[in-house]
Amino acid sequence: MDEAHLNTWQGYVDWRNRPALKGRHGGMLAASFVLVVEILENLAYLANASNLVLYMSKFMHFSPSSSANNVTNFMGTAFLLALLGGFLADAFFSTYRIYLTSAAIEFMGLLILTIQAHVASLKPPPCILVNANSPCQEVHGAEAVMLFAGLYLVALGVGGIKGSLPPHGAEQFDETTTQGRKQRSSYFNYYVFCLSCGALIAVTFVVWIEDNKGWQWGFGISTATILMSIPVFLLGSPTYRTKIPSGSPITTMFKVLAASIYNTCKSRNSSNAVMITTSSLTYITETGDKEDSHGKEKVPSQEPTESLDFLNKAAIKQNAPPMLECTVKEVEEVKVVLRIIPIFMSTIMLNCCLAQLSTFSVQQAATMNTKLGSSKIPPASLPVFPVLFIMILAPIYNHVIIPLARKITKTEMGITHLQRIGTGLFLSIIAMAVAALVETKRKKVAAKLGLLNSAEPLPITFFWVALQYLFLGSADLFTLAGMMEFFFTEAPSRMRSLATSLSWASLAMGYYLSSVLVSIINHVTSAYGHTPWLFGSNLNHYHLERFYWLMCILSGLNFLHYLFWANRYKYRSMGPDN
Repeated sequence: MDEAHLNTWQGYVDWRNRPALKGRHGGMLAASFVLVVEILENLAYLANASNLVLYMSKFMHFSPSSSANNVTNFMGTAFLLALLGGFLADAFFSTYRIYLTSAAIEFMGLLILTIQAHVASLKPPPCILVNANSPCQEVHGAEAVMLFAGLYLVALGVGGIKGSLPPHGAEQFDETTTQGRKQRSSYFNYYVFCLSCGALIAVTFVVWIEDNKGWQWGFGISTATILMSIPVFLLGSPTYRTKIPSGSPITTMFKVLAASIYNTCKSRNSSNAVMITTSSLTYITETGDKEDSHGKEKVPSQEPTESLDFLNKAAIKQNAPPMLECTVKEVEEVKVVLRIIPIFMSTIMLNCCLAQLSTFSVQQAATMNTKLGSSKIPPASLPVFPVLFIMILAPIYNHVIIPLARKITKTEMGITHLQRIGTGLFLSIIAMAVAALVETKRKKVAAKLGLLNSAEPLPITFFWVALQYLFLGSADLFTLAGMMEFFFTEAPSRMRSLATSLSWASLAMGYYLSSVLVSIINHVTSAYGHTPWLFGSNLNHYHLERFYWLMCILSGLNFLHYLFWANRYKYRSMGPDN
């Protein structure tokens, strides 16, 4: 019995729901299947997301600003739904099952979009501009229903995958050993590398197919790719160790908060006028006996930490209702979640900047000279620059920078998670300043040559726009990998999928913030009798450079906000229980 206990991973099962065995389940081999699947999954998603703004404007006949908002809303919803995927994986199902279900849902959504792109009668009629007063017919009715049903089925599938796949890979490593933790850190770096591999194929080959052979082929490739990812994922089943769901972590959070309020009110209303000293308090803690159905006993020696001490009252034994009884461990878990929320909030502005790569930056490039030698580069392939940079930098970071930093600092991490995130936030400030300067130069060329009202490409190379892609791509590498590892390692083990999903939720809120900013800016600028900064069908009449300068200022203020919280954050210990 004891030997079997030592040879199994406690709290983990294999794909057949049997105890996971040490030496057979988990490790880098199991995580490798996840990394390969991520290449396929991100290819399927990003192939359309990167070029979707042009599909919306050219074939569905939305205005540039409406197209941009539709895309940011779609991508924002996809990433926000990662929270749902992470929650379900932690609470009721497993990361293994959530991935398979989500991949099937994304497949159905892409299939709908492929059919619509292929059948002409399911799209608005082609746009023939006779004069400026007869705008193109925007998609409506059943066609619009089909378009958005397909898009948001894809969003639901992508959300489930983003919420389950990264933590599924990270759970394969033994965090009780230094080697296991180092391998897990490498896994997150290579996860971002694999994201970029999928993105590279998406923004080059698939985007070229969409622009030259038709969108039905682009959607078709994505549909086939996500379908292919399912058997690849299943191939790794014999090697996976899957964490057993442990119930809703959100319920625990609300219970601790409710118990804290209840015990605070009860102590204030108590007729006993004697002040209770801290040393005399008795806290509820978990017993070491797993067979005990209650799992709670009074252990005065084990006390909660002093930070966020208003929550400590939740664990005081005060004859509270049984449903409000909280252990010290539950209180400490809620404290961890509350401490990482300000860090999470600080990353939203960076992702608002990243949203521009899928919208206005693509539209900027579409007005410029996109020739490279004798060939013409599709504007939606611009992300190839940050993608290639990430693919070069990620291995260098993992095999050169981190080992060097470990030697210099004599610490296990070398570079802390918060230092990585901070570097990304600083780079986003530079990126927005560069974007504003490039847009100013682009408009000066258009005005000088009298091409402000022309649809002809401007005689200025699209490589200028690539500069902002380069800086934002670098920021993404530092911040995304840093965020995912930070949230996974700092969060309590029972809510790690949900915590890792905060990385994607930050992206979602960044996209939504971008849409809100565009709407607010247009409303405010039009209210004072001026033409809205970001309105109309001609990008040359936009005041995009002012928008970028505003983003630069907001990013700078956000960086100061981040420094305030990061300097006060204390990492959890690296013990096996954490």
